[in-house]
Amino acid sequence: MNSKAFFQLSYGLYVASAKSGPKMNGCIINTVTQVTDDPKQVTIAINKQNLTCELAQKSGMISISVLSETAPFSLFQHFGFQSGRETDKFVGIPFQLTDQELPYLTDHTTAYFDCKITQSYDLGTHMLFIAHVVDADVLSSEKAMTYSYYHEFVKPKPSSDAASPKKGWRCVVCGYVYEGEELPSDFICPWCKHGIEDFEKIV
Repeated sequence: MNSKAFFQLSYGLYVASAKSGPKMNGCIINTVTQVTDDPKQVTIAINKQNLTCELAQKSGMISISVLSETAPFSLFQHFGFQSGRETDKFVGIPFQLTDQELPYLTDHTTAYFDCKITQSYDLGTHMLFIAHVVDADVLSSEKAMTYSYYHEFVKPKPSSDAASPKKGWRCVVCGYVYEGEELPSDFICPWCKHGIEDFEKIV
C-alpha cells in the first residue's frame, strides 16, 4: 500500500466502482474522507438509487478512482448520464482490476483505493459506507480534481441565449437542469442520481 495516495483525497470528484458476479458499475461521487490512520479507513457516500451502491452492498467492496485535473467533461457525462443497468459503463473506458477484482480507471486518475466495507448507514438518499483500505497506489503526479477546478475549467459554462431557462436548478455533478422556482426536498437527479445537496440555483 502506498500511503502517499491518501494525499490525493481532497474536496474533489471520484469514480466509485463496484462489482458483483459478472456485473460491474461505476458512478461519479464527491464524498470520500479518511477517518482513521491506523487502520486506514475512509467514508464513502453513494446515492442509493445508483447500481454501484447496490453492487457494493452485495459484494462488500468498493474501488475509488481519484480523478485528475485532466479528466474531460465527457467522462463526467459518461458516468453520470448512464444508468448502468442496461449498459456496461466500462466499455471504451481504460481500466484495470485491483487485486480484489474491482475495476478502477487508469486514465485521468491520480490514485486508486481498494476498500472493504465494514459498516454502512442509511442516510435517506445516500448510503454511507465505512471501509477499510486494503490497497492504495498513486497512478500519476497530476493534481487531483477539485470541485472549484471542475466548475472553473471543466464544466461547460451555462448558455446565455434566449433558450436557456430563466429559473431553475442545475446539478453540479452532471449538469442536469430542473426548471422551476423551487426544488422539491426529495428530488433526485434523473441522470446521476444525486440529491438536492448537489444542485445550485440558476441565476
